[in-house]
Amino acid sequence: MAIIITDECINCGACEPECPNNAIYEGGVSWRYADGTDLKGEITMHDGRVVDAELDSTPVSDDYYFIVTDKCTECVGFHEEPQCAAVCPVDCCVPDPDHVESEETLLKKKGIMHL
Repeated sequence: MAIIITDECINCGACEPECPNNAIYEGGVSWRYADGTDLKGEITMHDGRVVDAELDSTPVSDDYYFIVTDKCTECVGFHEEPQCAAVCPVDCCVPDPDHVESEETLLKKKGIMHL
């Protein structure tokens, strides 16, 4: 499953530089699939959706840091545990029960983003 940041976030920013997929953004900041990845132009996501990797997307949260579910691989293929959760001083980076994904799916996501 992907990781989410709960509303207990204190906006310290410790998680953001640790994400190998650049899936973590400060509250209120627009995001793009292309940010920190090898993606350009129209791409087909792991679930078959076609998206423009360079198009700005609406922030998930305006109030605190957030994780883009489509970019989160729980650090599979990079580290043994999600790095955001490992460095969070208030333990607000937790598994997202609404986005349960197998290791195979997480690796597929990683493969799409990092050619």
